[in-house]
Amino acid sequence: MAKENKSKSFVLRIDTDTMAAVEKWASDEFRSVNGQILYLLDQALKKSGRSPKNLTARSREPANKKGAMQPHPHP
Repeated sequence: MAKENKSKSFVLRIDTDTMAAVEKWASDEFRSVNGQILYLLDQALKKSGRSPKNLTARSREPANKKGAMQPHPHP
């Protein structure tokens, strides 16, 4: 039986300077560009407490009575 793919493909529009920077960064860390982008997204999700791997049922509940989440304070 074929392995189920849990990835979703999509088109990303990115300016050439940013793409060049990501390509360089990926190369410096011995990753593909795709791997680097996934790594950066994973790190950003973890840092913001929004990683699907770390969410609990309690953290998914609305933070106030109106059902909206409270804004994340910026340092």
